[in-house]
Amino acid sequence: MPRYRPLAAFGSLLGWFGLVLQLWYSIRFAQAEGGGALAGLWLYLGFYTILTNMLVAKALAAASLGPGHGPVVSFFLRPGVQTAIAMSVTIVSLIYNLMLRQLWHPTGGLLLADLIVHDVMPPLYLLYWWLAVPKHGLQWSQVLVWQSYPAGYFFYVMLRGAVDGWYPYPFLDVTALGYLEVLLNAIGVLMAFIAVGMALVALGRWQARRQLAAALRTT
Repeated sequence: MPRYRPLAAFGSLLGWFGLVLQLWYSIRFAQAEGGGALAGLWLYLGFYTILTNMLVAKALAAASLGPGHGPVVSFFLRPGVQTAIAMSVTIVSLIYNLMLRQLWHPTGGLLLADLIVHDVMPPLYLLYWWLAVPKHGLQWSQVLVWQSYPAGYFFYVMLRGAVDGWYPYPFLDVTALGYLEVLLNAIGVLMAFIAVGMALVALGRWQARRQLAAALRTT
């Protein structure tokens, strides 16, 4: 909806700011460990939080432009794509706040970047999704299709770990837990993705019914 484009533009700018700040600290960390900028970028691109916040920032940028700006923008404007991103960024916030926050204590600019990607962007994007994304076409079957992204990330992490022995999250650390326990953890997380996706579809369809009923009453 055009009236929500300023919200989308603000969210996109904030999201990219947080991502750039996080990248800068990733590079600094890699350099402190004796690596270079590429090592910092490689570390940065290992986190589901980062990849998902990139999708959020792109979706909000597309929303701020509106339709008619090419196939990439059109893709990110699809209600199913926007709802899939809402599912993923919700899981980012839930897992971080329930399982990971206590594992480290960032300060300064790193704390700011951490707050943006984990605590600010998820509710901001959900607010945009609730206010601006049309939901009448959402289908239950889409929830399973949306799992291709987290499933693809899981295989990506396993391949990365097999190459360099590094895993971004403790519950995916094959070195410490072994493949069987990591697989069971991944299945548990996948169930959480499905539950959140189903909840978003249910909310979206309920909202669409209410909007249709309100429109019929005014005709």
